[in-house]
Amino acid sequence: MKERIASHVASVHNVVMLAGLVAIGLTGSMGTLPAPTSDTLARRVHAGKVAEPQPQPQIAIATNPAAAAKSPFRMDLSYYEQLRSKLNWLPVRYAGSVLKTPDPESRLLLAQSAAQRAGLEEVGLSYRDVYGIINAETSWIPRMGASKDGTPNLGIAQFEPATARAVGLADPTDPVQAVHAAAVHLKDAAKWSARRIADLKLSPEQHAVKLREGVSIYYNLSTKGRNTWNGLNTAKLPVETRRHIANARVGAREAAELESQLQQVKARVGQPGMMTASFQGGRS
Repeated sequence: MKERIASHVASVHNVVMLAGLVAIGLTGSMGTLPAPTSDTLARRVHAGKVAEPQPQPQIAIATNPAAAAKSPFRMDLSYYEQLRSKLNWLPVRYAGSVLKTPDPESRLLLAQSAAQRAGLEEVGLSYRDVYGIINAETSWIPRMGASKDGTPNLGIAQFEPATARAVGLADPTDPVQAVHAAAVHLKDAAKWSARRIADLKLSPEQHAVKLREGVSIYYNLSTKGRNTWNGLNTAKLPVETRRHIANARVGAREAAELESQLQQVKARVGQPGMMTASFQGGRS
């Protein structure tokens, strides 16, 4: 019996790793390089070796108290520590350095928790959209970067300092906090996108597609760049932004496929379902 249990545990590990390899085939996000077509990364130059996510280099962002008070993002450190203890990290080679990336189950757990606590279902988004945006930004490899104008882009969600201040995020290099702050930012993005396409005659399916195009545009462009978009002229946007839209879409599909694979594995070996964000009661 013990041998059978050990065999089942090994099977879970092997198939979870297989799910990770499937993810490589989908986006390249767990291979030796991140997805090369990431629209945001195409506009950036990398700023040297990035420290592993554990321990984190502390890069303090002086937040704007007034702006932070209006943001639904909350610095719930005890929740983040509990969540962090459930994450597993895998080595990945990037730009000549060995960094770390969350394993497939940890990616899903982070994305689910962030989506739930931000209330993304209220604006027509889900954890798949969180997963997709992080995929488009960094392929889930926390790192430092910079825009062409020298503006730092920090951590797994590539927050610029000004955006981090606006959402109340003090340490963009902390992957757990950053993914949760990114979900809050996506909620604002979805509201903005919905307003931009409100006058278009769209089917529910077309509306969902356009809403997500706008989310990538909001995340990827400056205010001036965003405001050129009317819901119909996506093909005229910068190529980097169009790649961001495509990479986010691929990431969302990857999230759905990984969740299905992991649930099937757990069901076959008779283990409880995949970890979810429900371990500590919903949104703050």
